[in-house]
Amino acid sequence: MSAAPGSTDSADGSRGPTIGDGEGEAPNRAVELLGRVGLAGYGLVHLLVGVLAVQIAVRGGGQADQQGAVATLAAEPFGFVLLVVIVVGLVAFGAWQGLAAATGFRWATGWDRTQRRIGAAGTAVGVLFVALIGVQLLVTGSSGSSSGGSQQTTAGLLALPGGRYVVFGIAVVVLIIAGATAWTGIRGSFAEAIDWSRLPSSLRTPVYWLGVAGHVLRAVAFAVMAVLFGVAAVRADPGQAGGLDAALKTLAAQPFGPVLLLVVALGFVAYGVYCGADAWARRI
Repeated sequence: MSAAPGSTDSADGSRGPTIGDGEGEAPNRAVELLGRVGLAGYGLVHLLVGVLAVQIAVRGGGQADQQGAVATLAAEPFGFVLLVVIVVGLVAFGAWQGLAAATGFRWATGWDRTQRRIGAAGTAVGVLFVALIGVQLLVTGSSGSSSGGSQQTTAGLLALPGGRYVVFGIAVVVLIIAGATAWTGIRGSFAEAIDWSRLPSSLRTPVYWLGVAGHVLRAVAFAVMAVLFGVAAVRADPGQAGGLDAALKTLAAQPFGPVLLLVVALGFVAYGVYCGADAWARRI
């Protein structure tokens, strides 16, 4: 695993970062600024998902997914304006990451460049998915439900010839994403995107470990989602499939489930806070 930033002394005696000397990938200043807003909004959504999951662990009920988080934002004073700003920022950040996936990281070579581009593509998809949820709420007044949408999509796929294999393939893809997310956290490679000199030295190590916890614990939720899709494929039952909300509630239903859910929820909170620091310090 990569060392936490700030573990070596710089020439001027200050504690300096030791991770990541790569260049940023923002195509221009406007996209960069909007992208930073979007990344902060992305973190806020994850923070709210974590808070909603904590409520489920403590009291039960609620909708702990991106849809529930976006709906919570929209219900606040000036929520409509805030949501518009976040959606615009998310689209800009998604474009930023999409460009990086297509042509970026030219300072890296070989498999290292390929890994970075795949990671940027995955980030772009996740960010644009949340932006789409925001657009849906702004246009229709409803953000829907991750579990309901997953079940409808799964039902349509199962009705196709070989649909069970398609759904099982989705389960495998989600499981790979979970593994890659966990590995990113364990290796600490996420830290290479941050210009640690932009953060106060006292915050660098806490932000790093928030990133580790956020990546690893989010991966647990993704892995549960993969299992749900796998069960739906094996049983040919779309009712078994589910999104993030179903995955977290499945965790809550296990032995010691509320404790396990609380730990994963805190992981989402950690990731949300980490994204806030990332939005400020991401390499330009």
